[in-house]
Amino acid sequence: MSNWVDMLRSHYNWCLGDRLTQFNQQYIQGNYCDIRTKAEACPITCFVSKNGASGEPWKEDKKGVLKNPRRNAGDIQITSLPTLKSARPWYAWIDSTVLQQNVKRLDTAYKNFFEGRGFPSFKNRSNFSSFSYAMGVKTKGSKIYLPKLGWMRYHNSRPIPNGYVVKAATIRRRQDGWYVSVRIEDKSIPILVAKPLSEVKSVIGCDLGITKLVHLSDNFQFENPRFSTNKKVRRILKIRQRRVSSKVKGSKNRKKAATKVGMFHKRITDKRTAYQWNVANKIVSRKVDAIAVEDLNISGMLRRCKVKTLEKTGRFLKNGQAAKRALNRSISDASWGDLVLKIEYLAVKQGKVVIKVNPRYS
Repeated sequence: MSNWVDMLRSHYNWCLGDRLTQFNQQYIQGNYCDIRTKAEACPITCFVSKNGASGEPWKEDKKGVLKNPRRNAGDIQITSLPTLKSARPWYAWIDSTVLQQNVKRLDTAYKNFFEGRGFPSFKNRSNFSSFSYAMGVKTKGSKIYLPKLGWMRYHNSRPIPNGYVVKAATIRRRQDGWYVSVRIEDKSIPILVAKPLSEVKSVIGCDLGITKLVHLSDNFQFENPRFSTNKKVRRILKIRQRRVSSKVKGSKNRKKAATKVGMFHKRITDKRTAYQWNVANKIVSRKVDAIAVEDLNISGMLRRCKVKTLEKTGRFLKNGQAAKRALNRSISDASWGDLVLKIEYLAVKQGKVVIKVNPRYS
């Protein structure tokens, strides 16, 4: 599976690079040339890639008639996967649905960008550690079947209830091993629909903070344990990071020390996640019809302070960034965004409404 992750990361980066090149060449001024004749038409300015994101945008049917609508870059790259396998036979070891989901993962990144989020970036080994199956996954007791990998044992922490069908699965590599998350479906269970705002009679408000993680409108407060910013944790983390720095780069001892740092970070994350689920459950379980939370611009709150300089000399002045750095750590440690997502997830399951309120004057 580690080889799969490395190959899928290379495939993701190639698809992203191909789309960037395709976008740049679309705006080169000159006569239009078909992708198949680019080598003869304009060999200097055009990117030669017959199976790239710009090749064959209109698909033909069996009679040779062009189909509408025009295919997007993701569909074109998915169609060219058989050519990829013939050119690089080692990609044939990977299940076809996994490769398709890898391209759709890039489509999702572009969709998020068009909705106002960050532009898709090339992945390295630290931020690409998972792959997904769209079909073919089976479970039987403490065993799971993954296409092209076969049956393997796993720790069945949450048994799948009877009547549910496995729709998809995601395999993720973490510091202490491999994890699988399964998406299941049972069409006989009705989908809960939240009440319209006109029928909401009772609301509870949540004020997010650092000293207290959540302060409710009924005067109940949830403590903020500060999982990664308390003195003990920061001292241990500093010691273990120094041990990594003292080891020779590329050595096994350095990898062992880095693994210990990663395991320590994982324990912090697990504690924070478990605590947030506990808090979210207690908030959603209250007898109310709606939950109001602050619509905070967390990325803006974490932004660096503006640079201050003297007009005459251009000398840099103190702008408070050193003090704000500690505040940024505390905001990241509180993880308000993840907490709100958990509240929304649990509220949907109980048919409750989550209202995001402007934090000003609230």
